[in-house]
Parts: sequence; C-alpha cells; structure tokens
Amino acid sequence: MATVIVPAHNEASVIEDCLNSIINQNGIDHIIVPCNGCTDNTVEIVKSKFPSVVCLDIKKPSKTNALNVGEAKANELGVTYPIFYIDADTQLSDNCIPHITQALESEDCETQLAAPTPIIDTRKSSWLVQTYYRVWTQLPYIKEGVIATCSFIVTEEGRKRFDVFADVIGDDGFIRCHFKNKEIANIKGAEIYITAPRDIFSLIKIKTRARLGNMELIARKKCPVQEAKNYGNVMRSRLLSKDFLATSVYILIALFIRVRAKQQFKNLDSYQWEKDTSSR
Repeated sequence: MATVIVPAHNEASVIEDCLNSIINQNGIDHIIVPCNGCTDNTVEIVKSKFPSVVCLDIKKPSKTNALNVGEAKANELGVTYPIFYIDADTQLSDNCIPHITQALESEDCETQLAAPTPIIDTRKSSWLVQTYYRVWTQLPYIKEGVIATCSFIVTEEGRKRFDVFADVIGDDGFIRCHFKNKEIANIKGAEIYITAPRDIFSLIKIKTRARLGNMELIARKKCPVQEAKNYGNVMRSRLLSKDFLATSVYILIALFIRVRAKQQFKNLDSYQWEKDTSSR
C-alpha cells in the first residue's frame, strides 16, 4: 500500500485531471493534497470533487514546505510506503501506482528512488521546444532516471536518507542528491504524462529554475551524494551525426539557460519562482 502527496500551487486548471488519474488506482492508503499559497480555486475543486482526498490549505507558497506539511499529515494518518510525490500538472497511467509498488517490493530490486517513465507531449509546442526535448530526452543523464519526470517515489528505506525537505528551489534535485545512480530508476510499464511548454520563453524559465536549483544545492552543501559525470563525448558525437542541427539548437538554448541561471544565482535571496503557464 502507498501514500500519495500532490503539492499544488494555483493548479485549478490541471488538478482535476491529475487526481482523476490517481483516485481509482489500487494500492493507495492516503492521497494528500497540500495546497500552498493558492489564490485561485484549487482548494475548492479538491474539496468539492474529491471528498476522499485529504486537502490541506497552507497559506505559505512553498513547494518544499508543502511537501513537509503533507508528510506530517501522512505520519499523523499512518504513513505507508512507498510515498509517491506527484506534481499537480501531470497525470499517471492506469495501474501506475500498484505496478511501481510491486516493482520496488521485489526481492532483487536495488532501487530506493523511482519514477514512472516520462512521456512528454510536445504536440502543441513550438519547433524550438520540440527540438530541445528531442535531444534532451535522449541524453544519458536523463535516461538514468528521476529527472524528466516532475515526480518521484521513495521507499521506506530510502526515506531515511534525509530528515525533511530543505527549503530549496529544486525539491527533486534535493532528493536525488541522496542516492547513487544504481539506486535510481524509471520503472518500465508505468508512465507519467507531462505537457511541455508551448513556447521557448516558458521552456527557458523552467529549465533555468532547474539549473539554478542544482547550483543552490551545491553551494549550500545539500547534495551529499555526487558522482562524476562526463557527457561531453555524447554531444560531440551528435554534432557529427545527422542530428547536427537539432543538437546545435539544443546547445545554444542550454548555453543561454546556463548564463541566465548564473545571473540569477547572484541574487538568489531575492529569487522569484518561475512557472510555465503556457502548458495549462
């Protein structure tokens, strides 16, 4: 049996689809939605349309705080593992939760931090966004797992790696920093559906936030597990292949994101959370 936590900040346009993809799946003990700093009607939607879901109305707009408050409520109710932390703007495939739970409970499974296999919908995205994702989703570090998913699942043993979610920009990066690559995996046969940003400006915003989050984790020494990675050869080989154009576009966008993140890092204390609204 599992616990599901869905943090939500102004997700009125997507929360219903997300919870509909979860609510009727087998193997769930608790579904908790810690709504945080909402100024729309997310709370009203959850309470009126999903009475079996535990809805928390938290005034502070903070995803990591929402995760901590959601976990505190789960402990109060009698938390069961694994814990599924699911972003409110995504949807799970049928039987995703029991499938992943069963996979993590198998005797030969080393995985402590998991995620469904991401399916990124770029049909309504611009050519630049489609090109970026075509390259990005094929990179080795993405295929290692729990990066392109927006969500993650932790076993009972894995949850012992840290006390609470630190007050950081990147909650997924924070938790991934507590596990070795061999302990991380996307689970085949379970999928999570993610709608990509429609325009390049929205893509740059969320990718800058992700890079900035990783920079913050390193600077604040919140990443206890770091394994060396060298992906330079991968990009060089792609530049010499038929994917030259797409790879060149990806590199230019990635470089711009890197520069933008470095600029924002100089004023990290005054950082304002950037969110993609184009895909909603």
